[in-house]
Amino acid sequence: MRGGVFYSRLGPLPRPRPAGEPTAADDAMMTRALALAGAAAAIGEVPVGAVVYETASARVLGEGFNRREADHDPAAHAELLAVRAASQTIGDWRLNHCTLVVTLEPCAMCAGLVVNARVGRLVYGANDPKAGACESLYAIPSDSRLNHRPQIVRGVRAEACGDLLRTFFRQLRRGEA
Repeated sequence: MRGGVFYSRLGPLPRPRPAGEPTAADDAMMTRALALAGAAAAIGEVPVGAVVYETASARVLGEGFNRREADHDPAAHAELLAVRAASQTIGDWRLNHCTLVVTLEPCAMCAGLVVNARVGRLVYGANDPKAGACESLYAIPSDSRLNHRPQIVRGVRAEACGDLLRTFFRQLRRGEA
């Protein structure tokens, strides 16, 4: 880094996009994602919910909740299921005009998916200190070496998202989940 600018062998790297402020649509979609997370908890899945919506119109394009146990699929994360559904809805894998809202900071797999699907905005609730790949352990979506960097909005309804997860794991430890 020289003079506040990051350099690679090829010259200066572009700065990551600044974090944005949550919109009313983000808050409404987080409410929906929390309901999906609750549905996951009800079937014994880690309570994570995700919604993909068209940023300009707030039209929901896809949604999902964790289904790893139910589907016997290690990749059945809420984000992956929501992004797949959105891509099918619009008939394109590029989601530049979309926002992904998720209750928990995405893991490395899902953060990579956000970049590869060209998601325009990423909104998440609770940080994940054990597996978070957007801020907590890694910063994949804001890595200036990658060809796409979404706008990131962190901490939307973080307390409610974290409470849902804490309650689930407390019940699981007690044998109640």
